[in-house]
Amino acid sequence: MSNNSLINTSGIVSKIWAFCNTLRDDGVGYGDYLEQLTYLLFLKMADEYSQPPHNRIMPMPKAYNWQSLVSKSGDELETHYSKLLRELGSEKGMLGQIFTKSQNKIQDPAKLYKLIALINAEQWVLMGVKDKGDIYEGLLEKNAEDTKSGAGQYFTPRALIKTMVECIRPELNKTVADPACGTGGFFLAAYDWLIENTSPDDSQKQFLKYNTFAGNEIVAGTRRLALMNLFLHNIGDIDSDTIISSNDSLISAPLSTYDYVLANPPFGKKSSMTFTNENGEQGKEDLTYNRPDFWVTTSNKQLNFVQHINTMLKTTGQAAVVLPDNILFEGGAGETVRKKLLESTNLHTILRLPTGIFYANGVKANVLFWDGKPAAKDPWTKEVWVYDYRTNIHHTLKKDPLEAEDLEDFIECYNPIDRHKRKETWSDSNPDGRWRKFSYNDIIARDKTSLDITWIKDKSLVDLDNLPDPDELAQDIIENLEAGLESFKAVINALHRK
Repeated sequence: MSNNSLINTSGIVSKIWAFCNTLRDDGVGYGDYLEQLTYLLFLKMADEYSQPPHNRIMPMPKAYNWQSLVSKSGDELETHYSKLLRELGSEKGMLGQIFTKSQNKIQDPAKLYKLIALINAEQWVLMGVKDKGDIYEGLLEKNAEDTKSGAGQYFTPRALIKTMVECIRPELNKTVADPACGTGGFFLAAYDWLIENTSPDDSQKQFLKYNTFAGNEIVAGTRRLALMNLFLHNIGDIDSDTIISSNDSLISAPLSTYDYVLANPPFGKKSSMTFTNENGEQGKEDLTYNRPDFWVTTSNKQLNFVQHINTMLKTTGQAAVVLPDNILFEGGAGETVRKKLLESTNLHTILRLPTGIFYANGVKANVLFWDGKPAAKDPWTKEVWVYDYRTNIHHTLKKDPLEAEDLEDFIECYNPIDRHKRKETWSDSNPDGRWRKFSYNDIIARDKTSLDITWIKDKSLVDLDNLPDPDELAQDIIENLEAGLESFKAVINALHRK
């Protein structure tokens, strides 16, 4: 990339950020701004594709295309823009998915006119894929930081995603799925890895663009952001069918199985649906999915995702899934799912994650890696390798965010080139080694077949002379309190439903 391109991209980012801050003064949050930007970018790029040298026939009604916007101003522009959003939301394919349930959140016609002019000044199709993607990904991350909006639950730290993909090492002409894909981070990381580490021919490039990825996202606004994110990274196309379904992935057995499943299912232990009673009062009801292909029926959302992901996986496939601690130790349905997972798949690796890396506070999570396997009489899991990247490790989103290099040692221990040649760093002489293996018999002998395994001493508990930084202690206290509050809320909600 030339220096001029870098300078131009940097200038565009600066303009977009500056205008975003202007709109925030009017009460337009990052999420609303991102949505409006998505609508307008999509229209502008469709317009560019319809002109030389591309000359493509676009599925855009002429009355509601980009040119219909740039020719208007003032109240006429605001009225037309609102109608355009409604009309395009009823179209088919990616067009309808991008604009479904869309609304104009920029009430000032002068600011809307300025945003249109800002986007109109650039040739987005000619801009490099990485440039467009970096601009949009930056906006998505900024949106996730706006904790009041709750957008963070749809955004997995990119350093973690990159690590998971590097361990899985996807191959060309194989499929990648995510049943709760949020803004599409796992798809983009897999795409980038393939582009950087392979040399696809023309047919492989076509497969990568149109047939590699499949996902679900039930939140319309998040699905819209994901579709645009993929499109800006050259995945899918304006006039092609959408690769992200709006269906609840847990409702029924998957129509296809996949080579790789990469996912961070939504936080929260229970699936629920909102209903209105006879008195007009709103309430919530726990959802259970009566799936004959599941090992156990439960309303625990995370356990249902584990079971569903297992049904999505080919018998030669690989899964890497972010899951909260409760999945590792809860009894009842949790114990059943763990035993079945150990028996029917090769659950070979667990990465224990520290707090302070997710936008939802107080989350204690892990990454579980397992291989799909055909039915067999004996358990497929022979040993589980655990990497403890939690004990005595502290991250914060602002001062010390998780970076890709923080997990380089884990990737080296994971040994993705040849997992059969792993070596423990833990030993009797090195009790603080973070990489340790446990046999299948070791694990099933544990109470409730618990996978919540720790062995490193917590220095903050045993060494009063070397306490962590006060900021770190305060953050830990806040996160534990918030996690406790969430648990109390769940109990209260459950009592109200009885």
